[in-house]
Amino acid sequence: MKWKFKHSLGILLTLTLLVGLFAGCSQGDTPSNSGTSANDRDSIVIATLGETPSVHPYDHNATAGSYMNLLTYDTLFHNDVNQNPQPHLVESYENIDDSTWQFTLKQGVLFHNGEEMKAQDVEASIEWAMTFAEVMPSHEKMLGIDVVDDYTFTLHTDGPYALLITNLASHGNAILPKSLIDQGHDFGEEPIGSGPYKLVEWNRGDSLVFEANEDYFNGAPAIKSMTWRIIPEGSGRTIALEAGEVDVVIEVESMDYERLKETEGITVAEYDSTSITWLYLNNEVPGLDNQNVRHAINSAINKESVVEVALNGLGTPAIGQLPSNLAGYSEENADAYDVERAREFLAASGVDPSTLSFPIITSNDTRRRAGEVIQANLQEIGINVELESMDLATYLSATSEGDYTAAIGGWTSNVLLDCLIGVYHSSGINASNKTRISDPELDALIDEAGVTLDEEERNAILEQACARANELCPAAPLFLETGLRAYNSDLKGVEVSQSGTIYFDRVSW
Repeated sequence: MKWKFKHSLGILLTLTLLVGLFAGCSQGDTPSNSGTSANDRDSIVIATLGETPSVHPYDHNATAGSYMNLLTYDTLFHNDVNQNPQPHLVESYENIDDSTWQFTLKQGVLFHNGEEMKAQDVEASIEWAMTFAEVMPSHEKMLGIDVVDDYTFTLHTDGPYALLITNLASHGNAILPKSLIDQGHDFGEEPIGSGPYKLVEWNRGDSLVFEANEDYFNGAPAIKSMTWRIIPEGSGRTIALEAGEVDVVIEVESMDYERLKETEGITVAEYDSTSITWLYLNNEVPGLDNQNVRHAINSAINKESVVEVALNGLGTPAIGQLPSNLAGYSEENADAYDVERAREFLAASGVDPSTLSFPIITSNDTRRRAGEVIQANLQEIGINVELESMDLATYLSATSEGDYTAAIGGWTSNVLLDCLIGVYHSSGINASNKTRISDPELDALIDEAGVTLDEEERNAILEQACARANELCPAAPLFLETGLRAYNSDLKGVEVSQSGTIYFDRVSW
């Protein structure tokens, strides 16, 4: 297999590529295959705003990375379009007792290197994954694995755990060949899993190219060649789709929503996203370590205006610290938009607002627009902020390591407990807990919910955890945006989950 990596040649080359992108096919041309009927096509071009920080399944917690991992790796379970985990590599499974689960693998599953997947690979993969802080939420309460035979293994947990099956569908528990793990293979340079596609070329800063895995155990994908183009500008993604240069846009620019909806030959899919966006506040920074200051900032932000300006109205203002459309949510102790109340919080804090000047990191156009509203809102209570733009990989590194003061970012999950663990549990500090909040009471509630198997009882505990998170106010929740995906209407089999996932191995022309 040919393997190529190309580094950017700088601004001049980037501009040249963009000119070439926008000057390509005229509207109505068949993307990337001009003159070829849709039924004869076997390739696809996908536009996305941010480059994955890694193609390794364990050393990131970025949505952009999970898109790539879903192509090249498989997990024991897969989430269906309704975000319910279903057996994938697993043929059958049994919960033997509160802390013991036994699984039987499907036979004949091949890795990209031709080796058959065995229980030994599962053991090596998950136990290695457990050493990575970035995917810590995927391994909550897992203790280890015992191999019974080539296709059977037993997984042990530290008591009952409500999210085990959900976690086994995460890229943080992707299954890799034990032989390559033992050899020290660099999966960040050459991902080798059992997924429906193989990565064959990564042009850094520009594109990733995949080819179909003809030996895929679920059947070879109809799309044989797949290219992901990195186009940070929302308008650039829209123009590329209209011009036929790309076939799918992952992050649709909300300002272009009506325009795309009215364009013949383009379909815009809408879905109820569970992704929430916050103004992250580093709770370890002097000033922001004051709970009243955080409440003042949160109360001063007009979330309705943020939705209008940043999303063109295509979203829901966030009130509580967690996604409002997940079971267990509560708005108890949450802040409403109230500038006078914000000033009262500042007075109670004892902190001079003029000392609170800080930069807010943004990583795309939508977040930049949200930042502009926040900047104006905070000026009303005497806090001056600057906006600083970063590429996604730099943003993720800075916020994970705590090397920042404030940033606009989000989290996608289909289960509220998973969101609480990843975003607000102290074990996620230096990984997904970007606010760096550490509160024993909140940790205890999250832990209690994790071992409560009865759904009604667990949701009651989650509501208490939400109320505590709202009281602590580690971040300023901004919005849940309406999920949008846009694509060439000739594409068949496109389904979008609440997390925004499209299973491209099921898509065809």
